[in-house]
Amino acid sequence: MSGERYNPRESEPKWQKVWDEAKSFVTTNDDPREPYYVLEMFPYPSGRIHMGHVRNYAMGDVVARYHRARGKNVLHPMGWDAFGLPAENAAIERKSHPGSWTRQNIEAMKAQLKSMGLSIDWTREIATCEPSYYQHQQSMFIDMLAAGLVTRKSSKVNWDPVDMTVLANEQVIDGKGWRSGAPVEQRELTQWFFKISDFAEDLLTGLDGLTQWPEKVRIMQRNWIGKSEGLRLLFALEPSEKTDVTSIEVFTTRPDTIFGASFVGLSPDHPLTTALAASNADLAAFVAECHRHGTATETLEKAEKQGFDTGLRVKHPVIEGETLPVYVANFILMDYGTGAIFGCPAHDQRDLDLARKYGLSVKPVVLPPDADPASFEIGNEAYVDAGNIFNSGFLDGLSIDDAKARIAAHFEALTVDGKPQGKVEVNYRLRDWGISRQRYWGCPIPVIHCEVCGTIPVPKKDLPVVLPDDVSFDKPGNALDHHPTWKHTHCPQCGAAARRETDTMDTFVDSSWYFARFTAPDAPTPTVPEVANRWLPVNQYIGGVEHAILHLLYSRFFTRAMKATGHVGLDEPFQGLFTQGMVTHETYRSEKGEWVPPTDVVLDASGDQRSARHAVTGAPIAIGSVEKMSKSKKNVVDPDEIVSGYGADTARWFMLSDSPPERDVQWTESGVEGASRFQQRVWRLVNETAAIAEQSTGTVSENDADAVALRKIIHRAVAGVAQDIEGLGFNRAVARIYELTNALIKAREARPSAALAAALSEGVAKLVQLLNPMMPHLAESCWEVLGKQGLVADALWPEVDPALLVDDEVTLPIQINGKRRAEITVPKGLPAADVEALVLALEAVQKALEGKTPKKVVVVQDRIVNLVV
Repeated sequence: MSGERYNPRESEPKWQKVWDEAKSFVTTNDDPREPYYVLEMFPYPSGRIHMGHVRNYAMGDVVARYHRARGKNVLHPMGWDAFGLPAENAAIERKSHPGSWTRQNIEAMKAQLKSMGLSIDWTREIATCEPSYYQHQQSMFIDMLAAGLVTRKSSKVNWDPVDMTVLANEQVIDGKGWRSGAPVEQRELTQWFFKISDFAEDLLTGLDGLTQWPEKVRIMQRNWIGKSEGLRLLFALEPSEKTDVTSIEVFTTRPDTIFGASFVGLSPDHPLTTALAASNADLAAFVAECHRHGTATETLEKAEKQGFDTGLRVKHPVIEGETLPVYVANFILMDYGTGAIFGCPAHDQRDLDLARKYGLSVKPVVLPPDADPASFEIGNEAYVDAGNIFNSGFLDGLSIDDAKARIAAHFEALTVDGKPQGKVEVNYRLRDWGISRQRYWGCPIPVIHCEVCGTIPVPKKDLPVVLPDDVSFDKPGNALDHHPTWKHTHCPQCGAAARRETDTMDTFVDSSWYFARFTAPDAPTPTVPEVANRWLPVNQYIGGVEHAILHLLYSRFFTRAMKATGHVGLDEPFQGLFTQGMVTHETYRSEKGEWVPPTDVVLDASGDQRSARHAVTGAPIAIGSVEKMSKSKKNVVDPDEIVSGYGADTARWFMLSDSPPERDVQWTESGVEGASRFQQRVWRLVNETAAIAEQSTGTVSENDADAVALRKIIHRAVAGVAQDIEGLGFNRAVARIYELTNALIKAREARPSAALAAALSEGVAKLVQLLNPMMPHLAESCWEVLGKQGLVADALWPEVDPALLVDDEVTLPIQINGKRRAEITVPKGLPAADVEALVLALEAVQKALEGKTPKKVVVVQDRIVNLVV
């Protein structure tokens, strides 16, 4: 046995079959043990898993297997985020059906995931495209509609002209659709919305309790919710033939800068803009140009700041006799504040860009600390930091906060048009969540439009509203609109001819509650509240940071909405969140500049120099930068090839060992080969230890110093690996396992005594258990070789002897007149007099003293020794 190499191609399928037959990872809801829910963000069934999936699911599997070994009832399910545009686009390209394409991909990816040996309860598998799932989503939509959490209204939306659908602000990247890459336009459409803005403050304050989330994610959500306290302020309009409006109400978070105002800005969608554009063709053209860009804040921030002078002017509210021009500006959103601002270019970069472009005044009114008020000027960057107010009349000398309070009180005491000129108000950047999508492959919105009764929900007894299979994509746009019969129905109230809603839900709705469905996937209701409340919140959620806003924020809202409608009894869906880094790889280009996949590249090294050539032609290949694996740059590694070549355990081990899990990991062939070599070292160690096990006495004598020392290493490794896994420090856990393996190999090579052989046997058994969460197939094979009963997957985590975690000795630094001169290792708890005698006898100390007698020797037990000369 010891001479044979470990063969993962034989062992891994064997143990996967054993686990399946034993139902090792099937979880029941009535298990009395402590529940623990670990979940990785479920994948979109694109057809193939990638190395990012391998890393994500390997991490989750370590957590799941570890807590199962700790005696907990672990829920570790898997499903498929199966609706969406890619399936529809693929069906159009292949002249097939999105459902067929999606389900084929699910089967292929499921087989790939199973080959990784993940401890998943596949009996709870769900796919969001199945009516058995989305009928419950429709049911909850109806509940939320009744509870006032859903609304239908006309609004400006981001329109993707290629995918021909509405995009949420978060789905507009640099002014383009996140999937199609097409420039996004603005359109006015009637849409369905979840009223997430009603929960803005609750979602914001709830972040304070998410102490097991990465701070960067909490910051991203805080910024997206965007709470800001400011002032609604009325500017009186100078009389004009262009309008009968007498004032403009702005919202500002910087009322302290009012003395530096140089213009008032209106949104392209402000009612006054619309009224003026009706008789001004140039303004109408400007507004139309603004509408050709998305409404996403990020897009507007990056766009060139443009304005249109309306010719109107307002009275400056604090400088007698001065007026300000009124511009329409492309960076002002109608749905934030009042859709109007006053611009202080000196202290806001957008305002400054506009002012420089159109020659408006730039007057600084906040003086930086230590700056000279006589010479301070604004260049190309606005000053937005702390300082005191100047150039501002009765506000001069105040801090920014004091000036805000002072000017607010000033305006609240005045009136314009019979109304208070100023009013303090809290605003949020968070907008309601538009969920209408003009596509076929999504969850149908369960409402019916009747000419007599209006818009009414589908009766729950008629759910699910199932997508028709016989659709055609010959025409652009929504296939449901083109279907000859599906949208035609009868009103459930009056019986008249009526029309189904043909918009489908944003696919982010599907993923905003799937974690709750996993707790009772076969229930006839969306959840079984008492079951969901026992499992939720998810103890450990793992996925990419790219979902920090869309998916995670929507899930937090949806959980609150489910609570409001009686489906769960909690607010937060995820207790712990971990966002793993990406998997990267070198990029390679041919002499023609074409991307070359790693499988076609041969790397040569000579000293520190590296070169590459084509594996077939031998032509030189340029080695490029290390980047995220992507199909476009061909720097991808196929997980199937790694599993078939090295085994799943090797891929898992490399992903866990190479770098801290929150950082990117660079995939290298040498790294994978190193992981494979380690696997073989463990296999040899286990086999050779099993062969000498008969030498063991079964106990370790306290008089055998080598055996006791080895047991200390073993038990400290067990304790340390447990601590590392609980802290998601997988790479640190791997490092400890390497150290333990080396210590065990050293002990095996030392021709061990009977007592040391007993310690070695204990250590190897515990090593196998430590490997189980990371290399589960190898661990099972080793467990079998050691003659252990049952599966290591079912074994409890090895116990630790606390006495072996305590050091018997301690190393003390020795300082002479405050400078470290030496150190000494002494028995722990040694009396101060004995420590002093040993210190003074040290050659290094005697040399440093130069024959002098210390005036004082201070021994801080087990900490430090200070000598004063």
